[in-house]
Amino acid sequence: MKLIVGLGNPGREYRDTRHNVGFLVADEIARRHQLSLAMGPAQVPETFLAKKYGDEPLLVAKPLTFMNRSGDAVAALARYYDIGAADLIVVVDEVALPFGRLRARARGSAGGHNGLKSVIERLGTSEFARLRLGVGRGDLRRDLADHVLAKFEPGERAELEPFIARAADAAEMFAVAGIDKVMNTYNPDATGPEID
Repeated sequence: MKLIVGLGNPGREYRDTRHNVGFLVADEIARRHQLSLAMGPAQVPETFLAKKYGDEPLLVAKPLTFMNRSGDAVAALARYYDIGAADLIVVVDEVALPFGRLRARARGSAGGHNGLKSVIERLGTSEFARLRLGVGRGDLRRDLADHVLAKFEPGERAELEPFIARAADAAEMFAVAGIDKVMNTYNPDATGPEID
């Protein structure tokens, strides 16, 4: 079974912010497969979870623990469903990538991302796939937290739907074909600079 986790912050005030692109990808995958996101099992109540069984068993999760405690929910899900790190992909926002760009990695550091840092700490490993979604850095004079917690600009909103659809395609490809296929298909180039 594969686990796709989209990171974000729960609550209406965070909806449609750059920090919540992971949630948007989880919602898109659930919509495509007509899966209902519901509260996780009693042992993992801090998640919205959708399950798909059949040819390619799949779990899609949105931790409700806030970004910097995402690892609590991810580790609990991995234990409850007996999912190894190789079967997990975490979808997150990335300020070091321009808006609309994707970068997949098989493993790596948190790269300054508090959600990934939490997942690494709670899993006790960085050997899991991640899909970074570029949200840009914005005005360098603006506080980084303010930037990621802000809503998308009008120009970005116009491109958001195809961007999220492409990211959902990449996450689904991971579930079927693995991270190497995702990296070869979606990373901008094989020799470009890495983020973390």
